[in-house]
Amino acid sequence: MSDVVAARFLVTADVSPGLLPRLLQPLAKRDLVADLFHVEREGEVVRAELVLHAMPAEMVHLVAGNLGQVVGVHAVLTERLPLLRAVA
Repeated sequence: MSDVVAARFLVTADVSPGLLPRLLQPLAKRDLVADLFHVEREGEVVRAELVLHAMPAEMVHLVAGNLGQVVGVHAVLTERLPLLRAVA
C-alpha cells in the first residue's frame, strides 16, 4: 500500500476558455477528484487552487508535472499538507 498525503497545487495561467477542464484532466486520468477547486481571474491571469485531502504520495509530482504542461500555465507551486481526515 502506498503512502497517502494531502496536497495543494497553486497554478498561475493565462485566461483561456478551455483552461478549467484542462486543469482537472491530470486528476481525472488518475481517478482523483479535487476536494477543493478555487479559481480567480485577475485581469489576463487566472490563479487556481486545487486541494486533495488524500492522494497517493507518488502521484503528487506526476500531477504537478502534468499541470505544468497545460497550455497557458506559467507556474505550479505544490505543497504537501497534513492529512485532514482519516483514510481507511
